[in-house]
Amino acid sequence: MGGPWYERQLIADGFERAYAVLEWYDGPRKGLAVIDGVPHYFEGWDHDPADAADEYFVWPASEVAVAMEREQWAIFVKYEVSEAGRDEHPANGGTDARYDELESLLAPHRQAPEGARRLAGEVRLDDGDRYRPDGGDLWLRWRSSR
Repeated sequence: MGGPWYERQLIADGFERAYAVLEWYDGPRKGLAVIDGVPHYFEGWDHDPADAADEYFVWPASEVAVAMEREQWAIFVKYEVSEAGRDEHPANGGTDARYDELESLLAPHRQAPEGARRLAGEVRLDDGDRYRPDGGDLWLRWRSSR
């Protein structure tokens, strides 16, 4: 991944912003990002540290799902940047009723449907804060997978 990148250069190089990261393991595994100007869910399955891009299933996200994801991400960010302890984090469940409600409402949207496309996603991080309401520092550039 290298060091941080500047937003203007990322856009010029064809990268698009991620709205939310739902899972991270040696890079983004699951989340919500823009693909060709349209919000999509992505779910990765093949991480190869030697490769510049990981493979993902991608599928369009509805406007309703995007609004709920962004609301839940904002709650997540509020706790990430606070002094709250790990036990108080909403991702643990039972600490923020709205977060828990959104988790339940979003579950069906987060499941890859049959026929989801396969794309390779190349990751970059911008020079801003990791956790921001606009989705943080994650950007992806998409291409057809092998």
